[in-house]
Amino acid sequence: RSTSPLDTANPFFPALLLLFVGSGCAALIYEIVWFQLLQLVIGSSAVSLGVLLGTFMGGMCLGSFVLPRFIDVRHHPLRVYAVLELGIGLMGLLLLFGMPLVNGIYAWVGGGHIVFRALIAALCLLPPTLMMGATLPAIARWVQSTPAGVSWLGFFYGSNIAGAVLGSLLAGFYLLRVFDMAVATYAAVALNVLVAVVGLAIAKVTTH
Repeated sequence: RSTSPLDTANPFFPALLLLFVGSGCAALIYEIVWFQLLQLVIGSSAVSLGVLLGTFMGGMCLGSFVLPRFIDVRHHPLRVYAVLELGIGLMGLLLLFGMPLVNGIYAWVGGGHIVFRALIAALCLLPPTLMMGATLPAIARWVQSTPAGVSWLGFFYGSNIAGAVLGSLLAGFYLLRVFDMAVATYAAVALNVLVAVVGLAIAKVTTH
């Protein structure tokens, strides 16, 4: 019987697939919730969508490129991943309760031009999107540059996309339809915490 290179990979890699599903699911729940928040803050659906997509894609790109360069390679990649997930969850909560305060600031300064509103909103969304973009590069440090390792990186990315599809369906057709933005945010935060706890548990029994 021939042995696939995937059979020789880290035995914890299949568990990481589930973690990336959870991470992607949480990310898309946040994206849909943030779109609703931006509509309240900016007052324009078209501008809100532009700010959201621009910040989401740009932040993730910058996060994948910049943040790994500031994280010490001596840290276990799974611990870094867990900290990033916890940071995303914390920012999700801060945005849920903080965006209405930003709206109050706009009212206090006399409303402000829509470009000013969009810029402030983008700055608020930048930190969590930077952390989202850094999650896959963090795990990539734990993957060897072998055919098996490269294959698993592809699976991680694919599972993250699958989780994103699940998150968009869950938020759009259930969480926001049946409940509200707060419940949807709490569900995403719970996923972040669960992913972080499992990641830390695996890090305890593995080496860098």
